[in-house]
This record gives sequence, C-alpha cells and structure tokens, in this order.
Amino acid sequence: MLVEQYNLVHISTGDLFRNEIQKQTPLGIEAKGYMSRGELVPDSVTIGILKNAVDANSEAEGFIFDGFPRTIPQAKALDALLDDLGEEVSGLVALSVPEQEIINRILLRGKSSGRPDDNDPAIVRNRIQVYEDETSPVYAHYAGVGKSYMVNGIGSVDEIFERLSEVIDNLDNSWWDEEEE
Repeated sequence: MLVEQYNLVHISTGDLFRNEIQKQTPLGIEAKGYMSRGELVPDSVTIGILKNAVDANSEAEGFIFDGFPRTIPQAKALDALLDDLGEEVSGLVALSVPEQEIINRILLRGKSSGRPDDNDPAIVRNRIQVYEDETSPVYAHYAGVGKSYMVNGIGSVDEIFERLSEVIDNLDNSWWDEEEE
C-alpha cells in the first residue's frame, strides 16, 4: 500500500535472500545457513545484495528498505551507499508490537510461508533477542539525527497504513516535495 501511495520501490532483504536461496546460488546457500538458525546474515553479504537491488532500480523515486538496516554497521554502510548516490535516509519507521503478538504472527505466517524457522518458537524467540541486541540500536542511530519514528503496529492493516502514511507525509523528503508541486 505504501509503494502504491508514494510510488516507491520496496526492497526486502528477506525476499532478496529467499530469491538467492531458491536459485541455490553460493550467496543463497550461505544466507540460508544463517537464516535457518535465526541469525543475521553477515553485513558484507547483505550490503552487496542490497547495492545490487538499488543499482537495478536507479530510476526509483525512493525506496522502502524492509528489514534493513539491522545493525549499526549496516546503517552506516547504507548511509555511505546513499551518500555516494547523493541521497540520504529520510526516516526509519519502527512498528511497536508486543513480543507475544510478534511470536503469534510469525507462527501463523509459518503455516503458509514454507519457512521452517517460522514454525519453531525457540528460533522465533532467538530472532526477537537478536533484534533487541543488534537491531534496536539502529533506531537510536537515526533518532540521533531526528529521523526515527515509532508507530503502533496493532490494529487493522488500514489503521496501521494510516499511521504510517501520517509519518511519511510529515517527513522532510525533497523527492516527495517535488512530487507535490
């Protein structure tokens, strides 16, 4: 819905990795090992695959990076990549969802995702702990420059979309301002 509303390109590192896994590329095989244990794929692999996706969409008006950056080094690498392109992160939006709700959602997704790691509560809890240890500091990284926004992630898809749209509409985005003119 956000892609359509704002004419953005959605880049999900998870989707990129799953595509590599399906193709059984060396990158996909390496990523699968980490993902199956609920661990983060190393930054060098993640940055490389992300750069390829950005380069493949050089005409894009903007991006939604879904699931990235997940660590401070990744955030710094993203900042550097965008700086090389004359761009910058407009905002980091995090959804606030209680832990048990996250577990319930992932286990429900596991019934249709085909991902064994979505069906194992221990792996899901490990992913949440990895998030707390390694990913939540990224919020503070961008908060330090006034670019982090917390959105209530409980409610209907439409309600959450409205909350996200309100944040995006209020971002200082030169690309968005140009579209409005």
